Amino acid sequence: MTAERLTAVFARKKRILVTYLCVGDPSVEESVAIARACVDAGADVLELGVPFSDPTADGPTIARASLRALRAGGGLGATLRAARALRDGGCVAPIVLFGYYNPLFVRGDARAVDDAAAAGVDALLVVDLPSEEGAELRARARERGLAVIPLVAPTSSPARIEAARAEKPPFVYYVSMTGVTGSADAPLAEAGRAAGALRAQVGVPVVVGFGIDSAAKARAAAAGGADGIVVGTALVKRIEAAPSPEKRIEDAVALVRELGTALSLE
Repeated sequence: MTAERLTAVFARKKRILVTYLCVGDPSVEESVAIARACVDAGADVLELGVPFSDPTADGPTIARASLRALRAGGGLGATLRAARALRDGGCVAPIVLFGYYNPLFVRGDARAVDDAAAAGVDALLVVDLPSEEGAELRARARERGLAVIPLVAPTSSPARIEAARAEKPPFVYYVSMTGVTGSADAPLAEAGRAAGALRAQVGVPVVVGFGIDSAAKARAAAAGGADGIVVGTALVKRIEAAPSPEKRIEDAVALVRELGTALSLE
């Protein structure tokens, strides 16, 4: 199946909800349970975040989650085990492995891709690997049927946008602003319009991430023209604040349902 699962999801629904979790925060087992609950509550795509010691694209909330996960033994291997546990448990939602290049490089490009495919991952999103880098990783991913999801920002050049189009991914991730995850003042209506224009250029769906933490912000991005949204910091923040495993699932589900309802109104 691999990347075909992503293509099928975007063909089936008008607006897609992507949920990000930092795997291993507070434990791998809880991350798997929360991921399953998110899918049951309406999440269309799971982003399983690989915790990393220097998450330069992420704000303080996800940085803290990464540190907690690493201290608990998290990392690329644990994240792949979580993906495998989800598949073994019957989860059919697409899984995007989200993270930074260093853990993949350390494992070796070919082995990292092979291990991801074996775990049931559909796509890789490598935050700090620009389109002109990572030829071996990209080639191996194509061989194994995994997509590599491009990131496009408001500052991306025409050459970068053309590179994203040439990749022929199932979707493109549009960063709503120049900055890190969790920013409260992201211009989401503007980002939604930019996503719609970008879709016309690259010929595939475009989702908007960074700064979406409420139904109103989800609607703003979707109304502008985005094909979906990504929620990360807001979900991680609820997990961080909740006092028990049960409450963590309850709060995560509440946010997923709130955002899913907002998208369904568009």
